[in-house]
Amino acid sequence: MKVHLFVTCLVDTMQPNVGKATVEVLERLGVDVEFPETQVCCGQPAFNSGYTKETIKAAKNMIKAFESAEYVVTPSGSCKAMFLEYPHLLKEDRVWSAKAEALAAKTYELTEFIVDILHV
Repeated sequence: MKVHLFVTCLVDTMQPNVGKATVEVLERLGVDVEFPETQVCCGQPAFNSGYTKETIKAAKNMIKAFESAEYVVTPSGSCKAMFLEYPHLLKEDRVWSAKAEALAAKTYELTEFIVDILHV
């Protein structure tokens, strides 16, 4: 099984050991981990501050970054939850809204993925 890791900007900037530990846990469970280098912030800070245009720009980038993934795994529940907002943000655009739905459906917080998909 292969997953794409969404490390999050906070993990990447402030707690890189969380990202490393996430990879270690997944690999110990037999999962191949890929890291799309085009990923950026999920847009949550902009979203929470009311900057819709900036949030949509971040959302579209993230959708593209993870489009080929079978599963997206992140160690952050709040950033995973932000992906659930993308379909609402992009609801006026059928194509992007559908892509956002697909991303939201295949994204899991780390423990959620371990329990729901790997059944550990």
